[in-house]
Amino acid sequence: MPYASNADLPANLREKLPVHAQDIFRAAFNHAWRDHSDDAEREAIAHRIAWAAVKHRYEKLGERWVERR
Repeated sequence: MPYASNADLPANLREKLPVHAQDIFRAAFNHAWRDHSDDAEREAIAHRIAWAAVKHRYEKLGERWVERR
């Protein structure tokens, strides 16, 4: 299901990702959700696309997600 705001994201994402990364995740997820409306694996696909979008701008260093340089 699409996320209306970052507050609607799963708790583990809100706790681990910086706010900007949450924005990226939410926007990418919502876009993928709309684009794959006919796919039985819609939610899984949207999550994979959203994580790929986050990893394009952020990387995990230890336990923290930081913006790529």
